[in-house]
Amino acid sequence: MNILFIMYDQLRFDYLSCAGHPHLHTPNFDRVAQMGVRFSNAYVQSPICGASRMSFYSGRYVSSHGAAWNGFPLRVGEQTLGDHLRSAGMDCWLIGKTHMKADAAGMARLGLAPDSIIGARQAECGFDVWIRDDGLWGQGPDGFYDERRSPYNEYLKSEGYPTENPWATHANAGVDEDGDIASGWMFANADKPANIREQDSETPWLTQRTIDFIDQANDPWCAHVSFI
Repeated sequence: MNILFIMYDQLRFDYLSCAGHPHLHTPNFDRVAQMGVRFSNAYVQSPICGASRMSFYSGRYVSSHGAAWNGFPLRVGEQTLGDHLRSAGMDCWLIGKTHMKADAAGMARLGLAPDSIIGARQAECGFDVWIRDDGLWGQGPDGFYDERRSPYNEYLKSEGYPTENPWATHANAGVDEDGDIASGWMFANADKPANIREQDSETPWLTQRTIDFIDQANDPWCAHVSFI
């Protein structure tokens, strides 16, 4: 048995046709819903992305695991989904986003090398990393996003998008009436389509990375596919 654990970032609960949305059509989600259980009344543990994710991964309240905000590390020693599945003989891989920040102080106190197998898993919520991409790269308005080079941004460059940061100028931007870049950070530009080919957007890019993983992975596995 394998597990495909799919998560979407900032997907409204009613933006699915199986949830009754009158205009958005999501046939693949609808098929999954027909085969399983769709909860129409549920609560996340936090409205904050990173804190909510850490509750998913650890099975604990935010007040218990302590990662209360984006950029707050999940403490060393917190047992996660990956730890439990690995002890049962199943590999647990990350494909996409976690918003995880390593507990560097805790790792140093316990003598865990960041490049060791245990250290690397502690730094990635218990997952082994197939590909990690948190999406927000370098030029966010608050200036605190991960400075590591984004694999998705590098893909866009390889496809010929001409700027240093095509995520900011194409994937997360539109074009205004004068032909200038209209940043997706500005709510006034929310009505503009992304300045990018549909097949090059983040969703199909990460989907293809997932297909590559499934083609190469050895059973049994859990793949946490975390779309932006």
